Amino acid sequence: MNAPVTIVRAVRAAALSDPAERARIDAFVTAHPEGTPFHLPEWGEATAAGCGQSFRMLLVEGSNGALLGLLPLTHVRSPLFGAALVSTGFAVGGGVLAIDPAAAQALADAAVSLAAELTVPTIELRGGPAPAGAGWSFDDTRYLGFVRDLAADDDAELLAVPRKQRADVRKALAMPFAVAIGRDATARSEHFHVYATSVRNLGTPVFPKRLFAEVLDRFGKRADVLTICHEGVPVASVLSLYWRGMVYPYWGGGTAAARGLRANERMYFELMRHARAKGCSRFDFGRSKVGTGPAAYKKNWGFTGEPLGYPTWTASGAAPRDASPLNPRYRAKIAAWQKLPLPIANRIGPWIAKGLG
Repeated sequence: MNAPVTIVRAVRAAALSDPAERARIDAFVTAHPEGTPFHLPEWGEATAAGCGQSFRMLLVEGSNGALLGLLPLTHVRSPLFGAALVSTGFAVGGGVLAIDPAAAQALADAAVSLAAELTVPTIELRGGPAPAGAGWSFDDTRYLGFVRDLAADDDAELLAVPRKQRADVRKALAMPFAVAIGRDATARSEHFHVYATSVRNLGTPVFPKRLFAEVLDRFGKRADVLTICHEGVPVASVLSLYWRGMVYPYWGGGTAAARGLRANERMYFELMRHARAKGCSRFDFGRSKVGTGPAAYKKNWGFTGEPLGYPTWTASGAAPRDASPLNPRYRAKIAAWQKLPLPIANRIGPWIAKGLG
């Protein structure tokens, strides 16, 4: 028996100002097995508003008007890194979300047409199937995703962590840290200070403060900040999303003191505990580049890295955009950035980072 053939009626822009349209999109993303919070309008709108970019969503419908797929697109423009249509901007996930290959290809084709209309030379899809057609490539060799189940309780969670890392977590649990979880002005301020310090130390610019505020405001109770304090001073902090039983620790970091104190170990263990209390059963530790320290750190927590495939379209004659900090041409800039005083890095950094996408 042959599988049913989808008749694609049309691809159109979503009317995101219409509550009924948004409810329809939310239901589709929630029901789709590959749906993520990065496919929701809230993410695209928050990141666009927070970084001064523009956001739209393409929908594909069948001949009966049924929603067959969607593609959220952030139009990223930067004088340093060029322009791109990104699905989804400032996220590690996204990409085409559809019920079958025909609907997925229709969305990819529509994205190429939109890129030509906007004179954008690159489309970056963070996930989804590899589209057919000229200009498309697919890379599943650069990034790994780390996801695993949460254990039933604290004792089982400790046993799920490999022995060497488990010893560090036990030491962190014995430390007299204070743990704060919230979404108020204090939580936001502490998180930005810690995160900005962390990325400056890594040699990369921090995102605008408004980006974090927009995500917290638009996701409401589905997002919060967990901060670890030592002797009254914030030393580690993470902004996380909670969606469909999964916790996504997204923007996290620690100060220079965090490593010696094992504050990051305490932070992630406390987040696992907090996520269980919120009804989560899975922990998405995000993506890391193959062969890097962050990838090894996540493996030490008992996570297995799975390749992430990213389709990219590049216009004929154009060079692919590469804003990765592993690009050798950025090596000297990263070293210089690490030496910047934090107030200067925080003043200049958002102007640069908002164009990374």
